[in-house]
Amino acid sequence: MDSTVKAKILIVDDSPINITALVEILETEYDIFVATNGGDALKIAEKQKPDLILLDIVMPEIDGFEICKKLKSDESTSSIPVIFVTGSISEHDETEGFDIGAVDYINKPVRKAIVKARVRSHLETKRQRDMLENLTKIDGLTGIPNRRNFDEVLLSKWRCAQKSETHLSIAMIDIDHFKQYNDTYGHATGDSCLRKVAQALIGSCKRPGDFVARYGGEEFAVILSETDKNAALVVLERMKENIKSLLIEHSSSNVSNYITLSIGLASMVPIKDFSPDSLVEKADQILYQAKKNGRNRIEVAYK
Repeated sequence: MDSTVKAKILIVDDSPINITALVEILETEYDIFVATNGGDALKIAEKQKPDLILLDIVMPEIDGFEICKKLKSDESTSSIPVIFVTGSISEHDETEGFDIGAVDYINKPVRKAIVKARVRSHLETKRQRDMLENLTKIDGLTGIPNRRNFDEVLLSKWRCAQKSETHLSIAMIDIDHFKQYNDTYGHATGDSCLRKVAQALIGSCKRPGDFVARYGGEEFAVILSETDKNAALVVLERMKENIKSLLIEHSSSNVSNYITLSIGLASMVPIKDFSPDSLVEKADQILYQAKKNGRNRIEVAYK
């Protein structure tokens, strides 16, 4: 959660009076979304990814406990903190609420100072947790997403491509003869090379949804959603040219006097019997083929 952007709060209550009371307390500081039933609450939570949910317990059709269970069972909404807002609650119900994942309770009728304090406290906790989570997803050397981040983004984009029946392209990229580069110029220079390559790859992507990660060692991975192999080749050729333009000397390479890339590309519309890991494996196999065929090239798996 970016502290420079207004936090998003979803208020779920079947009573317009209760909703109005909470909105009046919070609307000047936060972006507010409202739902009057469980079904709408789940849809809004999935689409908007609010930073906090204020949830009434007693509602028709689906009560607050059941909504909370559904939120916590869905990977895309499980990390959103939920505060129950209730008129009265037994010790058993309060325990159940915490057991299913709620972080707090606010009693009705709501009091402005209490609401503002509880909301502020839990949003700050979430902000700190998000910061720590983000740190675990960034490669310490290059400052770009790491392998863990790649795996999470790949799964998400795979599901989206499956749902929309659009192409997903994966490219595996290797710096040619990087071991020899380290042996020749030293590991400090090798680290600098990795950072320059990483930034050039990131800079080659023009769309916000394009994703580049350090996969491990001198290997990088690229995810291009809604992109078939021909469109992906345009991006990858740009990457090769941008790396070439860096003019990073590599006297021990038998391919070029400068740093070059070998790239394996796999592209497909995701199908039920195929997994995202299988697409990565295919791209990795094609990368091996690119290296076998002389390096400094792009090879494509025609899926």
